[in-house]
Amino acid sequence: MHAGLKISAFAAALAATFGTAYGVGKGIDPVVTESATPSHESHGTQEGGGDDAAHKESPAGGLQISEGGYTLDLETPRVTAGQRTELRFAIRDAAGRAVTAYQREHDKELHLIVASRDLVTYRHLHPTRAADGTWSIPVELPRAGGYRVFADFTPAKKGAENLVLGADLAASGSYTAQKLPEPNGTATVDGYKVELAGGLTPNTATELKLKVSRDGRPVTDLQPYLGAYGHLVALRSGDLAYLHVHPNGEPGDATTKPGPDISFTATAPSVGTYRLFLDFKHQGQVHTAAFTVTTGEGHEGVEGAHGH
Repeated sequence: MHAGLKISAFAAALAATFGTAYGVGKGIDPVVTESATPSHESHGTQEGGGDDAAHKESPAGGLQISEGGYTLDLETPRVTAGQRTELRFAIRDAAGRAVTAYQREHDKELHLIVASRDLVTYRHLHPTRAADGTWSIPVELPRAGGYRVFADFTPAKKGAENLVLGADLAASGSYTAQKLPEPNGTATVDGYKVELAGGLTPNTATELKLKVSRDGRPVTDLQPYLGAYGHLVALRSGDLAYLHVHPNGEPGDATTKPGPDISFTATAPSVGTYRLFLDFKHQGQVHTAAFTVTTGEGHEGVEGAHGH
């Protein structure tokens, strides 16, 4: 299904069910809730592409609920904003059986991302899997509205590839639309300043370099988080196509330093506006900084945000 049709169908479903009321839940891992403000790796595949082969879109994930014989079965499709709710789901194979064996990637069997449709609220969660294959985690999302849930995983099956499946989640409550932050190449979060250099170019690998400082001093003792000094997720505004990249280098490779710079290589799947979410760990705490990156034919730019 084309991204535009998916968005229209989703909006129509919400309107029919809730009118102007929406909602979603809160997690226990890093959070960015804002007001109007091994080496690199990307996962997933995207449908579509232009008529000109030279402009064919690069891979992105999360646009489909089923792919490669696997389906994301979200057992909790709606929650109430501001209320703690157990989010439950399973990954099912082509026979409908819940998957119970996964390859561990970046220290986890599965990474769960929950993001609001306006890209203002973001959660990176690590749920618990029961013996029957059901995953669960408590969430309490602060704002009503439409959300997208992404499951990033690789089945423990010979020849299996990494998949990113996506499903819609609605949170009931009084909905207020919010805009992305104004242009700024710097994000502040929990007393840290993160500066972004570089941008995204459609169908071309480019470097994104993020520099972390605190109290005016560079942070040179970042701690490994999920097997790296930084974890980056990019979501495309509109359809929330998912791009997952990791740093150039890793702890213990005798080359990569623990800050202040974290370098990534990423390829934008198309022209558009993207939201970048950087997780980094320092002094035992994980923090998330967010940026908006706008890319087009032959140009790119960044807009920063203040993370919380």
